[in-house]
Amino acid sequence: MTGVQRAVALAFGLLVAATFAAFFVAQNLKSGPSILQQVGVYPVVSPNGDGRKDGARISFKTRETDDVRIDVLDDAGDEVATIFEDRIGRYTPTQVRWDAKVDGEPVPDGRYRYRVTLRTQGRSVVVPKSFVVDTEPPSPRVVGIGPVQSTRPQPELLPNPDGHPARVVFDAPGTNVKIRLFKTGPGPVRPVMEAVDLPEGATSWAWDGTVGGRRVSPGTYLVVVESRDIAGNVGTSVPLDRRGLPRAEFASGFPGRGGITVRYLGVQPPVEPTRAGERGVFGVDARQERYTWNLRKVGEPEVRKRGSGTRAQLGIAAPEGEGGVFLLEVRTRTRSVRVPWVVRPQTPIIGTTSDRRGVLVVLAMGTWQGLNPVDDDGDGLADTLERGLPVRLQRVLVGDGTGLPIGFAEREAPLLAHLARTGRRFDVTTDVALAAGRGPRPADGYRGVVLPGDTRWLAPTAARRLRSFVRDGGVLATFGVDSLRREVRLTPRLRLIEPTAPAEADLFGARAAPLSRGPVTLTEIVDGLDLFDGTPGAFEAGERFEVTTGIGPDARRLSAAVTPAGRPVILGTRFGSRGGRLLRIGLPTLPSRLSSDPDLAQLVRNAWILLSR
Repeated sequence: MTGVQRAVALAFGLLVAATFAAFFVAQNLKSGPSILQQVGVYPVVSPNGDGRKDGARISFKTRETDDVRIDVLDDAGDEVATIFEDRIGRYTPTQVRWDAKVDGEPVPDGRYRYRVTLRTQGRSVVVPKSFVVDTEPPSPRVVGIGPVQSTRPQPELLPNPDGHPARVVFDAPGTNVKIRLFKTGPGPVRPVMEAVDLPEGATSWAWDGTVGGRRVSPGTYLVVVESRDIAGNVGTSVPLDRRGLPRAEFASGFPGRGGITVRYLGVQPPVEPTRAGERGVFGVDARQERYTWNLRKVGEPEVRKRGSGTRAQLGIAAPEGEGGVFLLEVRTRTRSVRVPWVVRPQTPIIGTTSDRRGVLVVLAMGTWQGLNPVDDDGDGLADTLERGLPVRLQRVLVGDGTGLPIGFAEREAPLLAHLARTGRRFDVTTDVALAAGRGPRPADGYRGVVLPGDTRWLAPTAARRLRSFVRDGGVLATFGVDSLRREVRLTPRLRLIEPTAPAEADLFGARAAPLSRGPVTLTEIVDGLDLFDGTPGAFEAGERFEVTTGIGPDARRLSAAVTPAGRPVILGTRFGSRGGRLLRIGLPTLPSRLSSDPDLAQLVRNAWILLSR
């Protein structure tokens, strides 16, 4: 054998010997006592700051005193963080807690392990027991509410005429299932009862519309299902804010179908004006109870018509001859509701004399329904234009809780009553009819148009008609505030969709500040329109007032009453080149003060002269 061959043989023999030695050493390490004793690993961690299972823990003892380091490894074996470095005595019980964060941020969800290194011995071990970081809450959801079954999304209505409760069917992965109940409207969102704990495996819950044995108030209610996963994460069927109240983003409803509407009596008026003498049809939901009804004209105490019924549709012939706004009141044994009914006169009030022409009053049906807190689709959130949601025009008027549109009793009703009391004649329509091209239009020969209340949303077609009317020489008086700054689209199926945010300038280019608080005295500084004729030229603004901060590039100021700071609140301007005029009465409390303040009554009289001559 040559020298080279002997060297190769020797190297091979050494390699074999080393391999066997390593094998026997490894077998000795496996069969010998572990370097760690009584190892405990908490299996699930949820570092979301809710106080439940927020930290990862490992507990152990070492067989020998040593300098110990603990690292966390991810599922791929890569080091994530070093969480402990210290000297530990022999068989000293040790527990290490880690907040599952790196540089203050939670580590990604996933599976992790601990690696324990004993530096003196030069040994390390990856603990076989892993743990899971889980911050994702479960996703319970309300599948539906019965017993009424519908092919389209809509809320369940209580009380049920058959006496059945509303049965909420849900899917709630996890444990500790609870039911929370909130009232979402009218008014602020609020809880209405303590959370209800349900048995494990429950998939439904029944509610009869009572809390503590008493019937709840009418409105929109939301059922929220809550459950908890093994990591302690709590999930809810609807997102809750820090106060524990349901949260919805603008232009978005609640997920699921957790809505229950409690309604004891509701009335749906006709969407468009009814001609005097013709039949108007109202929807009446009295929960199958018998009801009585009566009809009055706004501003008049006497009853024009009355009757009773049980049907869901109530047909009434509008009074002959005259038009205006009537109030239909419907009563059951325990409830009453009033809704407005817009009735056009049989003969349009146009060209009645050689020197006076008709005035058209346009009521803001779009705003009435846009603020009407009714849940159309059963998600538990009232659908309003204010929330950026589409609304149906053909629905019950909840309004301020009595059935009247929000603000109607303080704005439109007293102004219309004053006009009727002082013998003012006018034609009447709604912004919805104006947008749809049905009924009277400003260009049909009217000299003036009155917007008696807040007109927050206006369909583009109606907006163009009003703007053209004034630009062509007409007179427009607005008694509302925060008006003519938003658009909404009217669909052929009578839905209002795609409401816009308020623009900086209104339909005529004017700008207004948010409502200010009084009391202040408004003083006339200029009156080219004789708007303040017969008054002392001073008016009390009342509790609230709206300041016009800019009249727009196409307008010229003719009359103005201003605050002590010189800011106009009552304003008359010329708009366009054909002599059109705009009257802005930025006093939302004016209508309710007309019977007690003769100066304001004279202001309205002067405005009417400008509108009708």
